[in-house]
Amino acid sequence: MANGPSQFAAEALRNNDPTGWFEPLYAAAARGEAEIPWDTDTPTKPLPEWVDEHGITGAGRRALVVGCGLGRDSEYIASLGFDTVAFDLSPTAIDAAKRRYPDSTVEYMVADLLKPPKHWLGAFDLVVESMTVQALPEPPRHEAIVNIGRFVAPGGTLIAFVRALVEGVTYDGPPWPVKREEMNSFTVDGLRPVVIDLLHEDDPHSPRWRAEFYRDPA
Repeated sequence: MANGPSQFAAEALRNNDPTGWFEPLYAAAARGEAEIPWDTDTPTKPLPEWVDEHGITGAGRRALVVGCGLGRDSEYIASLGFDTVAFDLSPTAIDAAKRRYPDSTVEYMVADLLKPPKHWLGAFDLVVESMTVQALPEPPRHEAIVNIGRFVAPGGTLIAFVRALVEGVTYDGPPWPVKREEMNSFTVDGLRPVVIDLLHEDDPHSPRWRAEFYRDPA
């Protein structure tokens, strides 16, 4: 049986490197030695639903996709007309996304959420966070959440989909589900919550937060 995220994460945590499992996982998957459970051809299910509900279009605005992996959400966001930047910590993941979508308009790049480029701060009209922070233990999860909130430009929106913690359930992550109060950490530098919903979707034991945040125009 191929290895999965938990084996690579356990090794990284033993080495006191909580973000050190992403690149080994993607590299092993590229060799056929591991499975990436989120490797699908369609965007994260709640994302198109949210887009349809709100009639979201890019119209040349800028978007940032956090922890883009192999590009499924990034390509969807770009298809809406957004000038899209997508990043991941794993060089192998970024290379794979570029090969998978050779004609893409997305700017795929390697970057560290814990040390993001300074020019990204307050630079994006739409920021999409889909299941990245749940892949981090605490620490450094709080720092990652705060950094994501800081990417949103005045008049911009952050949409986040994050596995929710179910009280009484024991987790041996990843993922490490997120408490409701942790979601408040996205609200930095005037970013304010619009709505934070709990989605049960197909599995009532694995609910997700769907959280929308907005920064008022300058």
